Amino acid sequence: MEQESIPMEVVNAHAAGVDVGSRSHWVAVGQQPEEVREFGVYNQDLFAMAQWLGEKKVKTVAMESTGTYWQNLYAVLIAKGFQVVLCNGKFTKNIKGKKTDVKDCQWIQKLHTLGLLNSSFLPDEATEQLRTYCRHRSNLLHQAASTSKKMQKYLRLLNLRLDVVVNDICGLTGLSIIRAICQGESNPQKLASLRHGNCRKSEHELALALQSNGRADYLFALQQELETYDYLQEKVLQCDVKIGEQLEKIIGNDPNKNQHQLPPKIYKRINKNSPKDIDLNLKSYQMFEGVDLLAIEGMSYSTVLSLMSEVGLAGIRKFGNAKQFASWLRLAPNNKVSGGKVLSSKVPKGSNRLKIALRNAANAIGNLKDSTPLRDFFQRISFRKGRVSAISATARKLAVIIWNLLIKGATYINPAGYLFLDQKRKLGMVKRIRKQIDKFGLTNEELGFNSL
Repeated sequence: MEQESIPMEVVNAHAAGVDVGSRSHWVAVGQQPEEVREFGVYNQDLFAMAQWLGEKKVKTVAMESTGTYWQNLYAVLIAKGFQVVLCNGKFTKNIKGKKTDVKDCQWIQKLHTLGLLNSSFLPDEATEQLRTYCRHRSNLLHQAASTSKKMQKYLRLLNLRLDVVVNDICGLTGLSIIRAICQGESNPQKLASLRHGNCRKSEHELALALQSNGRADYLFALQQELETYDYLQEKVLQCDVKIGEQLEKIIGNDPNKNQHQLPPKIYKRINKNSPKDIDLNLKSYQMFEGVDLLAIEGMSYSTVLSLMSEVGLAGIRKFGNAKQFASWLRLAPNNKVSGGKVLSSKVPKGSNRLKIALRNAANAIGNLKDSTPLRDFFQRISFRKGRVSAISATARKLAVIIWNLLIKGATYINPAGYLFLDQKRKLGMVKRIRKQIDKFGLTNEELGFNSL
């Protein structure tokens, strides 16, 4: 019996497939053995590959996003005028038989020829540079946090229970006391006198917790960790300078961005790990061309910076709708239906830095004491499915809100009239003053208003 075959339409007639490796790249322009070649990873090898692909009249190239090995090859091929499709490796795994580099590149070439591969999301070059600075800064902050834990450990071994009397040993009070300890000061009263005015504990309580056992080895290790912490903080400040320069480069060259102005939000808390000397309130307003994302409750400066560096405005415009944006963030359920029944609706695995930032913002919304639409939504989901599901659902809703604001140019309006902490304090102070005026029956003359 003659075997039947189902023909498939060729979508990309002049296509090539690349199996990216750490030491060599295998390239296929067809399914015959003579149509496969191996190239090295040096710069001259990448240009030789581009020249060979040009001789074979290849117009589009598909490759897997393997680690970071694809980036230099991707840049060379783009510069040479090829259309490059960077795909996720999980879409090219289903190949029968023994797995080899030759079969891999031929399989990628076949899938790309038939139009079965979709390109992964990539930001523009300016956003990618900003992302590099922000990610490196985040890594430095993680290292500094690890160093602070080690300092806390050696303080505890020295019987200096600074962690009991202060909330943050790397705050103003904590660092002042640690520096004095590393310089040889051991008198508890003198150490306690370095207390900052914001510290809730008294000098007497601090002195009780700062009686050391005098171990020289632990003191030496504490000094080393303090030097490491100071070194990392210096590197973080250098990253802040680069981030500020890159933001100026992106915004300053675009008249549609730098024309927008926005007054500062004095009621927004600035975390100590936020970039220094950068007005992220204004920069984000200009970056997103007049959309104030910080007006959304729960959004912090770090969340907005993650959005600017991981995606950017041009990147968000690549998503056709809010559902695609939420799905790319791995915040939308992956419904698996068979026989008319939903077998699974779990959120797909995988996290990027923007997803983590939005989940942190959702968690902050869940901690709000005042009633807002987002906070009420969080509470309803938390009551039915638990806090973890509520964080994911609220993060997805934030992603949908952000997409609609940036693409449609709408303004975020909270119908509940949410007030930030300093605004509520000011409003409460006005109410108390008016109450006192009415209680004592004070007039404008007694208050001195007529003389103004």
